Amino acid sequence: MPEVSVSDDGEVRHLHLGTPWIQGSMRVAEPFEIELEYVQRMMAWLLFMEPAGVGKRHAMQLGLGAGAITKFCHKKLRMCSTAIELNPQVVAVCRSWFKLPADGPKLRVVLADAAQEIRKPEWLGTVDALAVDLYDHDAAAPVLDSAEFYADCRALLTDDGVMTVNLFGRASSYDRSLAKMVEAFGPDALWAFKPTREGNTIVLALRTPRAFKRAELMDRAEAVQARWDLPAAKWLRVFKPVA
Repeated sequence: MPEVSVSDDGEVRHLHLGTPWIQGSMRVAEPFEIELEYVQRMMAWLLFMEPAGVGKRHAMQLGLGAGAITKFCHKKLRMCSTAIELNPQVVAVCRSWFKLPADGPKLRVVLADAAQEIRKPEWLGTVDALAVDLYDHDAAAPVLDSAEFYADCRALLTDDGVMTVNLFGRASSYDRSLAKMVEAFGPDALWAFKPTREGNTIVLALRTPRAFKRAELMDRAEAVQARWDLPAAKWLRVFKPVA
C-alpha cells in the first residue's frame, strides 16, 4: 500500500498517498468543518432529507481520505457514522493528525476492502447516506467502478437513501462511470454537479427516484445552509438531473 504522508501550511493540513495529489484536507482551526469544495458537494444528499430527522440516520463513507465526511456526519449532523477503509495507515494518520474520533456507539471505522465489506448482510438496507470516494495514489480513476459495484451500493441504501460519488478524471472516464451508475440505479435516479475547477464531478443517485420542483429544492437548500453552514444555495446553480 502507498505510504501515507501529511503536509501542512499552518492553516490547512493535507493527506497524501505517496504522491503530491491531495487525498483530503482539514482546516486546522475548524477540524470538523468540510474544507474542500467537492467534499462539501458530496453532502448534497441533505437536499433530499428532512433536516429534523437527519440525526436519526446512518451515514457510510467508502474510502476514508482525511475523514472529512465521517467527522462532519458524526460531529455536526449527529448521525450514526461508518467508514470503510483498506489502508490501516490512513486510519492511524486520521486519528493522529486529522481529529478523527475514536470508535464509539455512533462511530465505527471498519478496516476492510469496501467491495467485499458492503456485501455483508448486516449492512444491506441500512444506509441513508452513502459517500463513495475510492481512488488510488495516482487519483486517475475510481478503484471500484463497475455496474455490479454500484448495484451493491444501491443494495446498501434504505428506500429513501442516497449515494454520492466523486468522479475525477477525463471526460471519457466520467461518461463510462455514469453509464454504469445508470445501469445500477436507472436513468431517472441520477443528479450531477458541473465539475469543480480541480476536475471533481459529484454524482448523486437516489435509491428511489423522485421528482422535485426547483422552488422546493431552493427551500431545502436554504434550510441546509442555515442549519449546517454548507453552501447549498450555490449548489443549485450547478446541480441538475442527468436525464
